[in-house]
Amino acid sequence: MSTMEIDRQRVTLREGETVLQTARRHGFDVPTLCHHEALEPVGACRLCLVEVWLPGWSATEPGKLVASCLYPSSPGLVVATGSDRVRATRKTVFELLLARAPRSRELVELAARHGVVGTPYPPTDAPDDCILCGQCTRICELLGHTAIATVGRGVVKEVAPPLRKPPLACVGCGACARVCPTRTIPMVETATSREIWGRVFELVPCEVCGKRHLTREQITFFSARTGLDGSYFRTCDDCSRKETVARLAAQVWAGQE
Repeated sequence: MSTMEIDRQRVTLREGETVLQTARRHGFDVPTLCHHEALEPVGACRLCLVEVWLPGWSATEPGKLVASCLYPSSPGLVVATGSDRVRATRKTVFELLLARAPRSRELVELAARHGVVGTPYPPTDAPDDCILCGQCTRICELLGHTAIATVGRGVVKEVAPPLRKPPLACVGCGACARVCPTRTIPMVETATSREIWGRVFELVPCEVCGKRHLTREQITFFSARTGLDGSYFRTCDDCSRKETVARLAAQVWAGQE
């Protein structure tokens, strides 16, 4: 079995893994804000920086600083997740992010866990806690909606819907708010509705248990995309699984008679 070294410990690696995936699988705490298993890594936040040495490199010389979410694991690779260079660079990244998103509880708590409790940099004007990681726009595009995008350049760059108006392409799924690492996308849910990006969506009750799980717009979108009748999506996942199990059990019992 192929192995590599992380923080002086020999660990196994799996084909196709990144250093971040290998490290986390073995319990090493490597921080990140822009990484989500449902999305391709982009290395936007730079918090997952580690120092690496390839086989044959001298351990007495400085290694290479890389984003672990993008760097592939390989046999014989030597990784340091908390070297002096890594800690110093990560501290600066945390401080810059704290200046951009000072009100994000998630960011403040993550920074404190890694020894950073403040920032010497002045906060940005009218901070909105968005760190421009791109997870919200990428998940929206992956789901086929493209209701939001990054607009502007430089210091005025931000995430917004077209013309900064309530987006007609939005189906109210809430995926963008759920993957946002700093929880900066406001979403308000009640027992019957979900409000996001300036629109209010009605949540449709499950036809079996009554639990409200999808918006009408989601059902219409899924139906058009899959070719399935809209009634298929009006049963929640829990009830669908129970129905499937009951049907399979009935078939098993019927075969035993």
